[in-house]
Amino acid sequence: MNNRQKTMWQCMYMHKWDMSVNHVRNRYWCPLCLTSMVEKMFALGFICLMLVGIAGCSKDEEKPVKINFEKREISKEKATLPEKKFLRIAVGSMITPKEGFAYYQQLLNYIEERLGRPVKFVDRESYVEVNNLLKSGDIDVAFVCGRPYVDGHDEFGMELLVAPQAYGEVEYYSYIIVSKDSSIKSFEDLRGKSFAFCDPLSNSGKAFPMYLLAKIGETPDSYFEKYYHTYAHDKSIKAVAQGIVDGAAVDHLIWEYLNRMNPADTLKTRVIVKSPPFGIPPVVVRPGLAPEIKEKLRHIFLNAHMDEEGGKILEGMMIEKFVPITDKAYESIREMRSWIAGGKPEKAQSK
Repeated sequence: MNNRQKTMWQCMYMHKWDMSVNHVRNRYWCPLCLTSMVEKMFALGFICLMLVGIAGCSKDEEKPVKINFEKREISKEKATLPEKKFLRIAVGSMITPKEGFAYYQQLLNYIEERLGRPVKFVDRESYVEVNNLLKSGDIDVAFVCGRPYVDGHDEFGMELLVAPQAYGEVEYYSYIIVSKDSSIKSFEDLRGKSFAFCDPLSNSGKAFPMYLLAKIGETPDSYFEKYYHTYAHDKSIKAVAQGIVDGAAVDHLIWEYLNRMNPADTLKTRVIVKSPPFGIPPVVVRPGLAPEIKEKLRHIFLNAHMDEEGGKILEGMMIEKFVPITDKAYESIREMRSWIAGGKPEKAQSK
C-alpha cells in the first residue's frame, strides 16, 4: 500500500474516515474523537477557572453556560443507603443539547424531593446501554429516544410513563442538515459526500436517514464516501458547522433549542429535509416497577409545570409540560423500522 494514499479507517466508536498511513503513523487519528476530546478539555478548563473564581470562559461557545453546582452534597446517610432504596434514573436521550444537562439534574432533584425517596442518576453513553439496564431491572426510570422505546417495548415490555410537550407538540422531527454555504440542496446531493449519524439506535439521527436510503435501495457504505456516529446531536450539528462532514441527521428539538439559545453553530447550517412527525422522546419505566411508584412519578411529572420551581426547570429545558401518551404515538417509528428491515410498505413520507 502507498503510505500517502488515503484509505478508510474505523475507530472503536465506529467512526469512519479517510486518512493516509503516514498520518496514522504520525499519531493522527479519528477527527470526531479529536473534536470530542478538545471539547472535554475546554470543559475541564472552564470548571477549573470557576473553582478559582475566574469568570468569562465558556465551553467552546460564544455564551457561557450557566450550570447550577450548588445542589447538592450527598449526605453520609444517603451515601450508605442500600441500592434498593434508590430510585435509579438514566437520561439516555435529552431534548436539549449537552449544555442543558444541568436542567435534567435539577429535575431529578425536584423528583427526589416530591417523591420522598432518594434518586440515583445512572450515566450511560449509548441508547443500547440504557435499554439493557431497563431490561435487566438495574434502572427504574429513563428518558429515552423514540426508537429505543419501540425496541424496548416490543422486546421486553418497556412502559411509557409521560412525554414532554415542546413548541406546542408531542411530536418531533428529524432534520437533515448541511452547511449554510454548501451547494447541496437535497438528500440526493449527499451521494458521495460525508455524513454524520447520531447514536445507532437514534430515531431522528439514524433510523430516518436509513429509511431514506432504504427507499432508494442504498446503504451508508454504498451511498456516502464516509460516515460517522457522533453519539450526540449537538456534536453532529457542530461537525456540519465546522465542515468536518457535509451533512448530518439531527433531532429537530435540539437544533431548534440551539438556534434559540446559542445559535453559533446552527447559523452555519440549514435544513434540507424535514421528516414526517414522530412520537416525541418519552419518559419510560422498567417492566415490574411497583404501580404506586409509577402513579406517584406520573403525578409529579404531570403537575411539574404548575408550581414555581418545576415551571422554571421546564422553561430552561424548553418543555411546556409533561403529558400522558400512548404507544400509538410511536407507530410511525415502528412502520419505518419495518420498512428499513424490508417488511411493511412505507406509510410516512418526508416533507
